[in-house]
Amino acid sequence: MRISPFALLAATAALAIAASGAQAADLPSRYSPAAAYNAIPTFTWSGFYAGVNLGYGRSTGASQYYDPAFNVTGGGRKSGFIGGLQGGYNYQFGMFVVGAETDLQYAAVGDKGATYRGTSYPGDSDGYFGTVRARAGLAFDRALVFGTLGFAYGEIGGNKALDGALGYRRDNDMSGGWTMGGGLEYAVTDNFTAKVEGLYVNLDTSDSYALANRVNIRRDTEFGVLRAGLNYKFN
Repeated sequence: MRISPFALLAATAALAIAASGAQAADLPSRYSPAAAYNAIPTFTWSGFYAGVNLGYGRSTGASQYYDPAFNVTGGGRKSGFIGGLQGGYNYQFGMFVVGAETDLQYAAVGDKGATYRGTSYPGDSDGYFGTVRARAGLAFDRALVFGTLGFAYGEIGGNKALDGALGYRRDNDMSGGWTMGGGLEYAVTDNFTAKVEGLYVNLDTSDSYALANRVNIRRDTEFGVLRAGLNYKFN
Protein backbone atom coordinates (compact mmCIF):
# COMPACT_ATOMS: atom_id res chain seq x y z
CA MET A 1 0.00 0.00 0.00
CA ARG A 2 1.35 3.35 -0.98
CA ILE A 3 1.52 6.01 1.79
CA SER A 4 1.31 9.59 0.75
CA PRO A 5 4.11 11.96 1.78
CA PHE A 6 1.56 14.16 3.60
CA ALA A 7 0.31 11.29 5.85
CA LEU A 8 3.89 10.26 6.60
CA LEU A 9 4.74 13.82 7.62
CA ALA A 10 1.66 14.08 9.91
CA ALA A 11 2.47 10.76 11.64
CA THR A 12 6.07 11.83 12.23
CA ALA A 13 4.93 15.12 13.78
CA ALA A 14 2.48 13.32 16.09
CA LEU A 15 5.19 10.95 17.35
CA ALA A 16 7.55 13.87 18.00
CA ILE A 17 4.93 15.72 20.08
CA ALA A 18 4.14 12.62 22.16
CA ALA A 19 7.82 12.00 22.90
CA SER A 20 8.35 15.64 23.89
CA GLY A 21 5.40 15.46 26.34
CA ALA A 22 6.74 12.29 27.95
CA GLN A 23 10.16 13.89 28.46
CA ALA A 24 8.58 17.00 29.96
CA ALA A 25 6.63 14.88 32.45
CA ASP A 26 9.89 13.43 33.72
CA LEU A 27 11.45 16.85 34.34
CA PRO A 28 11.23 18.44 37.85
CA SER A 29 8.50 21.01 38.40
CA ARG A 30 9.43 24.64 38.00
CA TYR A 31 6.94 25.64 40.75
CA SER A 32 8.07 25.87 44.43
CA PRO A 33 6.27 23.62 46.90
CA ALA A 34 3.63 25.24 49.11
CA ALA A 35 5.17 26.84 52.23
CA ALA A 36 4.49 25.03 55.49
CA TYR A 37 2.18 27.06 57.79
CA ASN A 38 3.44 27.41 61.35
CA ALA A 39 0.88 29.15 63.56
CA ILE A 40 2.32 31.62 66.08
CA PRO A 41 1.32 30.34 69.55
CA THR A 42 -0.97 32.70 71.48
CA PHE A 43 -0.33 33.58 75.13
CA THR A 44 -2.25 31.61 77.75
CA TRP A 45 -2.76 32.38 81.44
CA SER A 46 -2.96 28.69 82.34
CA GLY A 47 -0.25 27.43 84.69
CA PHE A 48 1.36 27.82 88.09
CA TYR A 49 2.99 31.08 89.19
CA ALA A 50 4.78 32.62 92.19
CA GLY A 51 5.98 36.11 93.02
CA VAL A 52 6.42 39.03 95.37
CA ASN A 53 4.40 42.13 96.20
CA LEU A 54 4.57 45.37 98.16
CA GLY A 55 2.14 48.14 98.90
CA TYR A 56 0.25 50.22 101.43
CA GLY A 57 -2.42 49.33 103.97
CA ARG A 58 -4.69 51.42 106.13
CA SER A 59 -6.91 50.37 109.01
CA THR A 60 -10.55 51.28 108.37
CA GLY A 61 -11.82 50.24 111.83
CA ALA A 62 -10.70 51.92 115.04
CA SER A 63 -9.25 49.81 117.84
CA GLN A 64 -11.52 51.10 120.58
CA TYR A 65 -11.02 50.91 124.33
CA TYR A 66 -13.82 51.56 126.84
CA ASP A 67 -13.84 51.33 130.64
CA PRO A 68 -17.35 51.92 132.00
CA ALA A 69 -16.09 52.32 135.58
CA PHE A 70 -14.23 55.51 134.65
CA ASN A 71 -15.90 56.34 131.34
CA VAL A 72 -12.56 56.50 129.56
CA THR A 73 -12.08 55.76 125.87
CA GLY A 74 -9.11 55.44 123.55
CA GLY A 75 -8.06 53.99 120.24
CA GLY A 76 -6.77 54.88 116.81
CA ARG A 77 -6.22 53.94 113.20
CA LYS A 78 -2.92 52.91 111.69
CA SER A 79 -1.49 52.79 108.20
CA GLY A 80 1.80 51.55 106.85
CA PHE A 81 3.86 49.26 104.65
CA ILE A 82 2.63 45.87 103.44
CA GLY A 83 4.74 43.33 101.57
CA GLY A 84 5.06 39.60 101.05
CA LEU A 85 4.87 36.59 98.78
CA GLN A 86 2.11 35.02 96.67
CA GLY A 87 1.59 31.93 94.56
CA GLY A 88 -1.23 30.25 92.69
CA TYR A 89 -2.64 28.56 89.61
CA ASN A 90 -4.72 29.82 86.67
CA TYR A 91 -6.74 27.94 84.09
CA GLN A 92 -7.92 29.67 80.91
CA PHE A 93 -10.76 28.58 78.64
CA GLY A 94 -11.61 31.04 75.93
CA MET A 95 -11.59 34.52 77.43
CA PHE A 96 -12.36 33.24 80.93
CA VAL A 97 -9.69 32.64 83.56
CA VAL A 98 -10.31 30.95 86.91
CA GLY A 99 -7.82 30.03 89.58
CA ALA A 100 -6.71 30.12 93.20
CA GLU A 101 -4.08 32.17 95.01
CA THR A 102 -2.54 32.25 98.48
CA ASP A 103 -0.29 34.90 100.01
CA LEU A 104 1.49 35.75 103.27
CA GLN A 105 2.11 39.39 104.18
CA TYR A 106 3.97 41.53 106.67
CA ALA A 107 1.62 44.35 107.64
CA ALA A 108 2.19 47.49 109.71
CA VAL A 109 -1.46 48.50 109.97
CA GLY A 110 -2.42 47.36 113.49
CA ASP A 111 -3.00 49.23 116.76
CA LYS A 112 -1.79 47.10 119.66
CA GLY A 113 -1.78 49.84 122.26
CA ALA A 114 -4.40 50.94 124.78
CA THR A 115 -5.33 54.11 126.68
CA TYR A 116 -6.37 54.28 130.34
CA ARG A 117 -7.31 57.47 132.26
CA GLY A 118 -5.22 59.63 129.98
CA THR A 119 -2.21 57.31 130.05
CA SER A 120 -1.14 55.67 126.82
CA TYR A 121 0.07 52.08 126.83
CA PRO A 122 1.67 51.88 123.41
CA GLY A 123 2.16 48.74 121.42
CA ASP A 124 3.90 48.09 118.14
CA SER A 125 1.90 48.14 114.92
CA ASP A 126 3.74 45.25 113.28
CA GLY A 127 1.74 42.18 112.36
CA TYR A 128 1.00 39.76 109.57
CA PHE A 129 -1.89 38.39 107.58
CA GLY A 130 -2.45 35.84 104.86
CA THR A 131 -5.22 34.88 102.46
CA VAL A 132 -6.46 31.89 100.48
CA ARG A 133 -8.64 33.15 97.64
CA ALA A 134 -10.47 32.16 94.47
CA ARG A 135 -9.86 34.32 91.40
CA ALA A 136 -11.94 34.77 88.26
CA GLY A 137 -11.59 37.18 85.38
CA LEU A 138 -11.57 38.03 81.69
CA ALA A 139 -8.43 37.86 79.56
CA PHE A 140 -7.84 40.30 76.71
CA ASP A 141 -4.77 38.60 75.23
CA ARG A 142 -2.00 39.60 77.69
CA ALA A 143 -4.22 41.69 79.97
CA LEU A 144 -6.34 40.10 82.71
CA VAL A 145 -9.07 41.86 84.68
CA PHE A 146 -10.02 39.83 87.75
CA GLY A 147 -11.98 39.72 90.99
CA THR A 148 -11.08 37.72 94.07
CA LEU A 149 -12.79 36.43 97.23
CA GLY A 150 -11.72 34.13 100.04
CA PHE A 151 -10.48 33.40 103.56
CA ALA A 152 -8.14 35.68 105.55
CA TYR A 153 -6.17 35.09 108.74
CA GLY A 154 -3.55 36.95 110.75
CA GLU A 155 -2.57 38.91 113.82
CA ILE A 156 -2.68 42.64 113.19
CA GLY A 157 -3.24 43.97 116.70
CA GLY A 158 -5.94 45.03 119.12
CA ASN A 159 -7.24 41.57 119.94
CA LYS A 160 -7.49 41.85 123.71
CA ALA A 161 -6.25 44.19 126.45
CA LEU A 162 -6.63 44.98 130.16
CA ASP A 163 -6.38 48.44 131.64
CA GLY A 164 -3.60 49.64 133.93
CA ALA A 165 -5.54 49.36 137.19
CA LEU A 166 -6.22 45.68 136.58
CA GLY A 167 -2.83 44.91 135.09
CA TYR A 168 -2.26 45.82 131.46
CA ARG A 169 -1.73 42.96 129.05
CA ARG A 170 -2.05 42.33 125.35
CA ASP A 171 -2.78 39.01 123.68
CA ASN A 172 -1.42 38.34 120.20
CA ASP A 173 -3.90 35.77 118.97
CA MET A 174 -4.31 34.80 115.33
CA SER A 175 -7.79 35.58 114.05
CA GLY A 176 -9.73 34.49 110.98
CA GLY A 177 -12.00 36.37 108.64
CA TRP A 178 -12.57 37.08 104.96
CA THR A 179 -11.29 39.24 102.13
CA MET A 180 -12.43 40.46 98.72
CA GLY A 181 -11.02 42.66 95.98
CA GLY A 182 -9.91 42.88 92.39
CA GLY A 183 -7.21 44.10 90.08
CA LEU A 184 -5.45 44.15 86.72
CA GLU A 185 -2.58 41.89 85.63
CA TYR A 186 -0.49 42.15 82.47
CA ALA A 187 1.92 39.64 80.92
CA VAL A 188 5.10 41.61 80.23
CA THR A 189 6.71 38.48 78.71
CA ASP A 190 5.57 34.87 78.38
CA ASN A 191 6.92 34.21 81.89
CA PHE A 192 6.72 37.49 83.83
CA THR A 193 3.45 39.22 84.75
CA ALA A 194 2.88 42.45 86.70
CA LYS A 195 -0.27 43.28 88.65
CA VAL A 196 -1.99 46.01 90.63
CA GLU A 197 -4.50 44.79 93.20
CA GLY A 198 -6.78 46.15 95.90
CA LEU A 199 -8.14 44.13 98.84
CA TYR A 200 -10.48 44.71 101.76
CA VAL A 201 -9.64 42.48 104.74
CA ASN A 202 -11.83 41.82 107.80
CA LEU A 203 -10.24 39.58 110.42
CA ASP A 204 -13.28 39.54 112.74
CA THR A 205 -11.30 40.41 115.87
CA SER A 206 -14.06 42.33 117.60
CA ASP A 207 -13.76 40.95 121.10
CA SER A 208 -15.31 41.43 124.54
CA TYR A 209 -13.20 40.81 127.61
CA ALA A 210 -14.77 41.29 131.05
CA LEU A 211 -13.26 41.09 134.51
CA ALA A 212 -15.33 41.86 137.63
CA ASN A 213 -17.85 43.55 135.31
CA ARG A 214 -15.51 46.54 135.02
CA VAL A 215 -13.71 46.29 131.73
CA ASN A 216 -15.06 45.85 128.23
CA ILE A 217 -12.76 45.91 125.26
CA ARG A 218 -13.56 46.06 121.58
CA ARG A 219 -11.07 45.57 118.79
CA ASP A 220 -12.28 45.93 115.22
CA THR A 221 -9.57 44.83 112.76
CA GLU A 222 -10.54 45.92 109.25
CA PHE A 223 -8.13 47.35 106.72
CA GLY A 224 -7.69 48.10 103.04
CA VAL A 225 -4.70 47.11 100.95
CA LEU A 226 -3.34 48.53 97.69
CA ARG A 227 -0.35 46.64 96.34
CA ALA A 228 1.70 45.94 93.23
CA GLY A 229 3.16 42.54 92.44
CA LEU A 230 5.45 40.69 90.07
CA ASN A 231 4.89 37.01 89.21
CA TYR A 232 6.93 34.37 87.42
CA LYS A 233 4.72 32.04 85.39
CA PHE A 234 5.95 28.46 85.00
CA ASN A 235 5.38 27.02 81.51
